[in-house]
Amino acid sequence: MFKIVIKPQWLIQGDEAEMRQALPRLLELLSLLHEDGNLARACRQLNMSYRYAWGMIREGGELFCAPLVETAKGQGTRLTKLGERLLWAEKRIHARLAPVLDSLATELEVEIQQALSRTETALRIHASHGFAVETLRKFLADKKIPVELKYRGSGESLASLCHNTCEIAGFHVPMGDLQERALGQFVTWLKPGSQRLIHLATRRQGIMVAQGNPLGIISIADLFKPGVRFVNRQPGSGTRVLFDLLLEAEQLEGSKLPGYDTSEYTHAAVAAYIASGMADAGFGVETAARKFNLGFVPVVSERYFLICNTESLELPAVKELLNILRSPAFKAAVNDLRGYDAELCGKLMTLEEAFPEFAGAEKPERRAGAKRGAPVH
Repeated sequence: MFKIVIKPQWLIQGDEAEMRQALPRLLELLSLLHEDGNLARACRQLNMSYRYAWGMIREGGELFCAPLVETAKGQGTRLTKLGERLLWAEKRIHARLAPVLDSLATELEVEIQQALSRTETALRIHASHGFAVETLRKFLADKKIPVELKYRGSGESLASLCHNTCEIAGFHVPMGDLQERALGQFVTWLKPGSQRLIHLATRRQGIMVAQGNPLGIISIADLFKPGVRFVNRQPGSGTRVLFDLLLEAEQLEGSKLPGYDTSEYTHAAVAAYIASGMADAGFGVETAARKFNLGFVPVVSERYFLICNTESLELPAVKELLNILRSPAFKAAVNDLRGYDAELCGKLMTLEEAFPEFAGAEKPERRAGAKRGAPVH
């Protein structure tokens, strides 16, 4: 078995055809300079000569007709505003596209395995994007377990399970007062008699803000302060569902929030958007905020579940997945993610055990869904 990695690459072309430069190495160099300010150390880390590094920086500046770095006595080498913009653009591209490209890579792995007539069937996982799911994919790859992972919104992932287009779906539900209302968005796809939950992790969701929280945002209502620019998650995602429920609970209208219709497809992309100065706040998991050195205001904890049909628990790949989830190594990796808790990782539960709303209800939609409108797909 092999692993495919797909990465985006910039290719900049100037007014003249010969003015063309691939930027990955230059962006790596700019990233190290941004962190440290010492070009010599950056060169050593990238195994390139000091002369070559300066030549690459000069060529980049010529291409954009503006310098990318500047030097100041006693302050080392630092990025210009243009250099910083290029670096943040690269981070936003990675945060936005990495999950999509990872998903495509697993599909290609399966296709190539099939073309090579290797008959091992891949475990199909459709899941709402999250850092614990990313970690799980890495562990599955290390164990050489064939996986076809597709990142989908919570509702779409559950629909895939019900339509038999995946064996495992991933979704998340807030704890506390919002739990029953959140379930109402997904109840069409939840079948208490024939499905089992696998607890993946609990995690904190909240408001991501610029470092130091210069606008003093400490609540959902503060997002409506004059001048606050917001960036949202895409419609249909579990986090968007949760945010809309929080707005509804406080009788606030999303249409009046500047940036409500500006959306990104991952928590990391929301964080990168804020860190690059394009927005002041967003809603997402603490892990993403910390990765981009943002401030974080906790709002609600939630449980992230994997769910499968009961008979799928007998599949060898699912048994291997459960072994990974219950392993000390995986739990430690998830616990290292800021805002995540893996204490119950790998625990099997019925829907009734996880959600008392289902207990004794012949038609759970009577309690959670029918009065709340159509479910999110």
